[in-house]
Amino acid sequence: MWDFLDNPELQEITKNIYEKGGIVSTVCHGYCGLLNVRLSNGERLIKDKKLTGFAWSEEVLAGVAKKVPYNAEELAKEYGARYEKAFIPFAPYVVQDGKLITGQNPFSAKKTALAIIEELEKS
Repeated sequence: MWDFLDNPELQEITKNIYEKGGIVSTVCHGYCGLLNVRLSNGERLIKDKKLTGFAWSEEVLAGVAKKVPYNAEELAKEYGARYEKAFIPFAPYVVQDGKLITGQNPFSAKKTALAIIEELEKS
């Protein structure tokens, strides 16, 4: 989470994959790497997209809210994402918006992988 937000290499790779029709996927804090990705048209990749990632309530329950450098859930919303989360913290939860597939927390990894496989099978 610390080094994902402003990583230009990660942003460029993500932009290129997404703009070429590839699947972009994250689980847990991985969505921090999406927050500052800008597409060729200058818009943020996450603008108006449904996504999920480690929720602020999960940061609080895990006892790390005061240790993390920013509230990723709030930033996602501020940057125009349509952030979603499971009603119950730490429950597996996956959100797909076209080729953007995100899982909320570590318990979402298997469901996220299955969603990716399903999307790949459509190709």
